[in-house]
Amino acid sequence: MKKTIFAALLTLGCTGAASAEVNRLVIEPNAKGARIPSTMYGLFFEDINYAADGGLYAEKVKNRSFDFPQPLMGWNAFGKVEVRNDGPFERNPNYVRLSPAGHTDKHTGLDNEGFFGVSYEKGENYRFSVWARVPDGGKSKIRVELEDPASMGEKQEMAVAEIEVNGKEWKKYTATLTPKETVAKGKLRVFLNKPETTVDLEHVSLFPEDTWNGHENGMRKDLAQKLADLKPGVFRFPGGCIVEGTDLDTRYQWKNTIGPVENRPVNENRWHYTFRHRFFPDYFQSYGLGFYEYFLLSEEIGAEPLPVLNVGLSCQYQNRDPKAHVPLDSLQPYIDDALDLIEFANGPADSKWGKVRAEMGHPEPFNMKYIGIGNEQWDADYTTRLEPFIKAIRAKYPDVKIVGSSGPDSEGKKFDYLWPEMKRLKADLVDEHFYRPEKWFLEQGNRYDNYDRKGPKVFAGEYACHGKGKKWNHFNAALLEAAFMTGLERNADIVEMATYAPLFAHVEGWQWRPDMIWFDNFRSMPTASYYVQQLYGINKGDQVVPLKMDGKPVAGNEDQNGLFASAAKEDNGTLIVKVANVGDAPQELQMNFKGLKKNQGYSTVEVTTLHSDNPVAENTLDNQNIIKPETTTVALPDGVSGAKASPWTVTIPANTFAVYRFSKP
Repeated sequence: MKKTIFAALLTLGCTGAASAEVNRLVIEPNAKGARIPSTMYGLFFEDINYAADGGLYAEKVKNRSFDFPQPLMGWNAFGKVEVRNDGPFERNPNYVRLSPAGHTDKHTGLDNEGFFGVSYEKGENYRFSVWARVPDGGKSKIRVELEDPASMGEKQEMAVAEIEVNGKEWKKYTATLTPKETVAKGKLRVFLNKPETTVDLEHVSLFPEDTWNGHENGMRKDLAQKLADLKPGVFRFPGGCIVEGTDLDTRYQWKNTIGPVENRPVNENRWHYTFRHRFFPDYFQSYGLGFYEYFLLSEEIGAEPLPVLNVGLSCQYQNRDPKAHVPLDSLQPYIDDALDLIEFANGPADSKWGKVRAEMGHPEPFNMKYIGIGNEQWDADYTTRLEPFIKAIRAKYPDVKIVGSSGPDSEGKKFDYLWPEMKRLKADLVDEHFYRPEKWFLEQGNRYDNYDRKGPKVFAGEYACHGKGKKWNHFNAALLEAAFMTGLERNADIVEMATYAPLFAHVEGWQWRPDMIWFDNFRSMPTASYYVQQLYGINKGDQVVPLKMDGKPVAGNEDQNGLFASAAKEDNGTLIVKVANVGDAPQELQMNFKGLKKNQGYSTVEVTTLHSDNPVAENTLDNQNIIKPETTTVALPDGVSGAKASPWTVTIPANTFAVYRFSKP
């Protein structure tokens, strides 16, 4: 009730004593402005913080193919269990052999711990699958159980299925498990059932049947829906540093992530050891969430896919020796990977790689328009390798836009070297990264106002405001991100896309923060930063509208009372004004509509606000509504809807991001 009253008062300009000064905003809805790219606000995905396995990718089983460096990581074996490596899948050769334990009171089998527990919900269906055989022929039985370790005796068994395995040939077997209770920290148990006969098992899998859009190898529904709800224009994948890898052997290789999931090899995730304070030695990439799934998800949430590939450099922070990188005369396989990826995404179904895509279920091209080459690389080590990529892609696919990098910093030596090089190489976009403190975001409202309009476009590819103290996803950080983003919108002629990062974090498996969406095994929680991104995504507009105060862009300058603002309009005439008040006092805004012609006024305004009286407030999984947008709609006075629109005055409270949508009669 309190927030509803707050929103209503805001639209009436009655939220308390405002600053004595009236801030006169001059908005020119009919002036010609830059078109806002459809890709303007989007998503950056990286498998950090258990974002893929254990997160967006709905698989419940950890190390399902026994191909981690220690084959039984994630498993507890009992009885007579043997790991063998001559299995049916070339790139996942390991499997387990379960043999009779040799005593009538003993069992042979395995428990899987899942990702911070195997979670399941009462009454929901879960699809268990396994590749299996009886090595000597004949028949065997396995028993599959979902268990609750916190319960006792028979009450531990929350769902049970028995599967009969026939013959010595490898086959896929499935069963449906429907738990009788909800358990967050359960486990999956698979063991020989009597009469016991030796059986081999490979690729043990457990998925909820209710995945995003019902895909069998699918995404966790609530997490994918939160991405769709952002209305993203672009989806960058598979990440940043994992593209580079710890070394070249562990770099992300897209060709290993397509085809049947049971034959996608496991890869080391460089984030499993990077942070000593959050060390996860069994954090690997199953590649079940691979490039086909990324492209499909992009299509389904309405975002342009932006894959990023390795440029022939492993992580430069970790690999100082030139021998750790690909020599210039040995780059061709890496270049071929880029060309082949474009064919996989866009080629006809009868082309080599287009056929692979079609066989996976998508005969029509994905119509990929962008490709990134390299992540946070720098210096001539990067540019000399990037150049042959650009030449090869331009020659074969001239319409695909190429994204280069400005390095790991938002300014400084590396940044200053790379921007002129990106211009020389004629990259289409330059990927800028800035994880910076609050002071930086306050000072960067006009960052792009004076960028060279003749050079490459900007991709603000990774950014987040890192607030002080332990309140990492607090409101003030999100408010400053909202303020900064007014400058992105105002400069839509040079900024083509922007993506906050990182995207996901498991509350028990996080390594980096802040993050946009936090989750546990059942729940997911939008942060204040999520809502900022969403408000921009659903209120993007189609064209920039000039908005100034005292003849200047509203970019938080010292004489602008802590205000940041931008304006845009949709092709249907709706005017959208975004204002962030980052100061400690409310501000009175007088919005003047300049240049409106007869019958071009506005009849209603919808006001959406994101506000907190406590700058370090943040949402939690248990209380997700501490910070949440509030919306109300009011009719405007006749003068605002007339031929010559009168000013409309409103008070924006302190510490508030507001979006005003002015609609025509």
